[in-house]
Amino acid sequence: MALTPQNSEAFMREVDEAVRQDQLLTFWERYGRALLVVVVLGLAAFGGWLYWQHYSKTQSEAVSEQMDSVLQTAVGGGTPDAKQLDALTKASQPGYRASALLTKAGAAARKGDAKGAIAVYSAMAADSGLDQPYRDLALIRQTSLEYDSLKPQQVVDRLKPLAVEGAPWFGSAGEMVAIAYMKMGKTDLAGPMFAALAKDANVPQSIRSRARQMAGVMGIDAVEIPAEPSEG
Repeated sequence: MALTPQNSEAFMREVDEAVRQDQLLTFWERYGRALLVVVVLGLAAFGGWLYWQHYSKTQSEAVSEQMDSVLQTAVGGGTPDAKQLDALTKASQPGYRASALLTKAGAAARKGDAKGAIAVYSAMAADSGLDQPYRDLALIRQTSLEYDSLKPQQVVDRLKPLAVEGAPWFGSAGEMVAIAYMKMGKTDLAGPMFAALAKDANVPQSIRSRARQMAGVMGIDAVEIPAEPSEG
């Protein structure tokens, strides 16, 4: 019996469906296990990533709380817990590690352990894993502690790159370099640097006052002239 167009279409749909089912079954038999492995591994990796994110956040918060405790103790004039401070100096976060190292060196210096403080500052200055501002600050503090034992040229060689107007540490580095120049008899270099320090509004006032006096001794006028009011 001939099939009507409707029956023919229904028959073809059934054939197509059977073919698709057969292809799907063949595909699943061939690749199903591999797909399951991929899906499981993907879910495991995603779960591991979520866990690591949570763990990192928890650890960071814990380190932050410990750092706050240490800094509050140090600022208050107390002595931070040695074990806690040592642990923080090994923190994976460079900022916390640098802060802990600076605190450790400062505590050693206050106790009179200049040698211990210098060792910490020296290691920081050479640590490429720390941001440059921390390394520069460590070098300045190291040089300050060693100043009397260093030759003036050594001070200049160390700090001249930092003794530049507009640089973050111009005040501290510039003052030590200017004094080193003065000890070397290079007043032509010391005087202008003292004058620049005295006129730099970003330099701490205590350094500006000393620099103004030293510039005056060398015959250089470092007094700022107030700007004339503009005509309205």
